[in-house]
Amino acid sequence: MRYLILFFIVGLTLLTSSCRQDFEFEPSTGGLFFSKDTVYLDTVFTNIGSSTYTLKVYNKSDKDIKIPTIQLGKGQASKYRMTVDGMVGNNNRVFNDVELLAKDSMYIFIEVTADVAEANPTDFLYTDIIEFRHANGEVQDVDLVTLIQDAYFLYPKRFADGTTETLTIEGIEEPVYGFFLDENDPVNGNEYVWNNDKPYVVYGYAAVPGGKTLNVQPGARVHFHADSGLIVGNGASFKANGTLENNIIFEGDRLEPGFSDVAGQWQTIWLTAGSTGNEIENVIIKNAAVGLNIDSNDGNFMTIKNTQIYNSSLIGLYAKTAKIKGENLVINYGGIASLACTLGGSYEFKHCTFNNNWSSSRQVAVLLNNYYEDENGAQVPFDLVQADFKNCIIYGSNTYELSLDPASSGQFNHSFTKCLLKFGSSTNPLYSFLFDNPEIKRNENPKFLNVQNNQLNIGDDSAARGFGDDVSVPFDILGNPRTTPFDAGAYNWTTFQD
Repeated sequence: MRYLILFFIVGLTLLTSSCRQDFEFEPSTGGLFFSKDTVYLDTVFTNIGSSTYTLKVYNKSDKDIKIPTIQLGKGQASKYRMTVDGMVGNNNRVFNDVELLAKDSMYIFIEVTADVAEANPTDFLYTDIIEFRHANGEVQDVDLVTLIQDAYFLYPKRFADGTTETLTIEGIEEPVYGFFLDENDPVNGNEYVWNNDKPYVVYGYAAVPGGKTLNVQPGARVHFHADSGLIVGNGASFKANGTLENNIIFEGDRLEPGFSDVAGQWQTIWLTAGSTGNEIENVIIKNAAVGLNIDSNDGNFMTIKNTQIYNSSLIGLYAKTAKIKGENLVINYGGIASLACTLGGSYEFKHCTFNNNWSSSRQVAVLLNNYYEDENGAQVPFDLVQADFKNCIIYGSNTYELSLDPASSGQFNHSFTKCLLKFGSSTNPLYSFLFDNPEIKRNENPKFLNVQNNQLNIGDDSAARGFGDDVSVPFDILGNPRTTPFDAGAYNWTTFQD
C-alpha cells in the first residue's frame, strides 16, 4: 500500500507539472511567420464593405508565446476590421495578450469599408498595416491594400418618417424596394443619362417612367446590388448603345475575382409591356437572375445586336409575346434556358450563339412556348407568329438543347436554317424536322474556345465553320467582316493559339 501511495503522489506531481507547463506562455520576442507579406483586399466601391480575407500567423518555435499587442497601424481610426482567432478585441482593431501555442498557428480575418476620400488621391489605394508588437520592442507587420472605386449611387429615398421609397408594379401584390430616376438629382445630376466617367451602383429597382428615356453611354459600367435591377415602364425607352471598343457592362456590385462568374447576384433588366423604342447594342450582361426580361413591347420590333448575356441563374433572355430581332447575340449558362421565347410573339435571330452548360439535367439552350396555364390549369394560347433562326448555334451540355412547347391551339411557327443544333434521338413528330435535314447539323461539335470562361469563339475545326448562308449581317460580333463561306454563330472561325 505504501508503494501505491508513493506512486500516486509521484504521478500527481508529474501531471500537475505538465499541466502548469502547458499554460505558461512566454512574452513573444518576434520570429512569427505569415502566410503572406501583403493582404490585397480586392477593389470595392466607396462605403461598401468588402469580402473577408484571411491571414495565417505561425509560431514555429518550441515555446508557447503571448503576443502583447496585435493592432491595426491606424488604430481605432482604421477603416479595416479584423478578428483574431475568433476574438473581436477592442472594436476589432486592437488585441492584447494574444496566446499562441508552440508549433501552432492562428487565423486573422480582415474586412474593410472605406470612402474614396480616405484613399490616396493619386492611385485611390487605401492602406494600413497589421502590427505585431513584441515584449522586447520588436515590431513585425503585414501590409493591407485595397483599391477604393468611386461611383454614382442610385437608391430609394428615405422619408422623414423613416420609410423608404417603393414602387407599385402591376401583377405584383407587394410594393418593391425601388425608385424613379430623377433628371435633377442634387448629387448625380440627370439620372436619365448614365455616363462612363465612373461606375453606377444601383440599390433596389431603378425605374424609368412613361415618357422618359434612359440613355446609357458607350463604356458605361452599371453594378446592381443584390435583389436590384432596372425597370423600363409603359411608354418609356431604354437605349444602351455601346461600341465595339466601348461595351456597356451590366453586372453585380461584388468586384472580387471570386464573384466574376457567380450567377444570380442581381435581378434583371425588365422592359415591361408597352415600353417603346428600346435599343441594345454592344452590351454585356452578367450574373443576373434573368439577364433581359422583355414583355410585349409596343408592336414594333426591337433590335439586340452584338450583345452577350452570361451566367443567369434562371434565364438569359426571357421574352413574352415580344417582337425581337437579334444579330450576333451570344448567351451562355442559364438555370432554365439561355433563350426563352414564351407566350408567342415574333422573333428573328441571325448569327446567334445560344449555349447552355448549366450543371443540371433539365436546362436547355432554346425554349419556345405559346401559352400559359390559368388558375384552373387551362391553356391560354398566344400566337407564335414566327421564330426564325438563321446561321445559329444551339448547343450545350445536355442531350436535348431545344424545347418546343406548343399549345393545343394557336400559331406555333418556327424555322431553323443553317443551324448547328444539339438534339438526341426522338420519335416526337414535333422534332421530325431536325432529322435528315440538310439545313441542320445535329450533334456536331462547334468546338468553342472555352465554355467555362464564356469564350464561345469557334476554331478552324468547328462544325459551324462554313455552314452558313449570307443573311445580310456583314460583320461578326468582334467587328470582323464576314466572307463566303459564312460561318454559323456570332463569331467567325479563327485559329486558336496554344
